[in-house]
Amino acid sequence: MNLLNTFDPLTTTQTLSRLDKLSNTTKPVWGKMNSAQMLAHLSVPYDIVYGKKESNPSFFTKLMLKMFVKKIVVGEKPYAKNSRTSPDFIVADERDFEKEKARLITNIKETEAKGGSYFEGKDSGAFGPLTTKEWSIQFYKHLDHHFSQFGV
Repeated sequence: MNLLNTFDPLTTTQTLSRLDKLSNTTKPVWGKMNSAQMLAHLSVPYDIVYGKKESNPSFFTKLMLKMFVKKIVVGEKPYAKNSRTSPDFIVADERDFEKEKARLITNIKETEAKGGSYFEGKDSGAFGPLTTKEWSIQFYKHLDHHFSQFGV
């Protein structure tokens, strides 16, 4: 899997180009979310890191996440289709496509603008402090996985 650098302006341009290929009628190749729900789901990690959404797993949950899930999330291997997600990331209610698209664009651009140094050692909540590379992988891999889910 070719994981692009989340903090590189070229990656932002390529990501936003893929995003522009989505519409509120784009159907998933797999999974249950519609395109608006998927966009809302993609904003969750940004909302957590920027303090817009809380994620306070218990000590035991954090330990289990670090031991068994962290390497899946920040590793270079692609996510499996229909893999389980954290309850914090589930979006089951209906969402406004254009609103969620605009929110995701803001999050992607803000992340690029802050740059890798902002994220170095920043606590992820679930996995503890991550390196810049781990943050970049986490963000890009998640976007790529769900864009692929919707064929873009």
